[in-house]
Amino acid sequence: MSRLHLFDLDGTLLHGSAAAIEISRQLGCEREIDALERDFFDGLIDPAGFAAAACALWGEALTDAVVSAAFENAPWLEGIKDVWADIEARGERCAVISLSPQFFVERLTGWGAHATRGSRWPAIPFREPVDPAGILNAEAKVRIADELCAAYGLTRADCVAYGDSMSDARLFAAVPVSVAVNADHHVRDVASLAYNGLDLREAYALVADGRG
Repeated sequence: MSRLHLFDLDGTLLHGSAAAIEISRQLGCEREIDALERDFFDGLIDPAGFAAAACALWGEALTDAVVSAAFENAPWLEGIKDVWADIEARGERCAVISLSPQFFVERLTGWGAHATRGSRWPAIPFREPVDPAGILNAEAKVRIADELCAAYGLTRADCVAYGDSMSDARLFAAVPVSVAVNADHHVRDVASLAYNGLDLREAYALVADGRG
């Protein structure tokens, strides 16, 4: 039976970081993005508010070259390409669903992801405001998982989710197998399996060897 493996990005594939943090590091505005991240974590702003504030922070300084540098220098887990190659060899599918900008997330198709879904931020360079309707939230992860299942002829029963934060909890509750990757107890407590470490191959092995 085929499976659909659904991966979160920030804090999961990226260890201890997020796309917005890595972009801000390239632009020298880590302190400002850290403040926005805290406000988001504390519930003071929602995903659309975070996106609007980040767009205003980066402004015209954000270019494709900056995004490329942020992607290339980010603290990725080891073994991502190997895991996705094994999923492909098994005749299964893998996708990345993230609240982060699609212009960052989509680069993972080059590493073997069959699909990527991120928030629709304005095109670079920014000339338009953020459309809140294009910004994903935790509920959207479940909706997108259903859409991908329909596209691949699968159901939620065929899905495995990998994530680290409360934004993944709804998806974890919707699928039979979930792996908390470097997550706190809030997410570990609702996951089928848990992994702490720096190699995605080890997290994937929990599922691939039959434990999930």
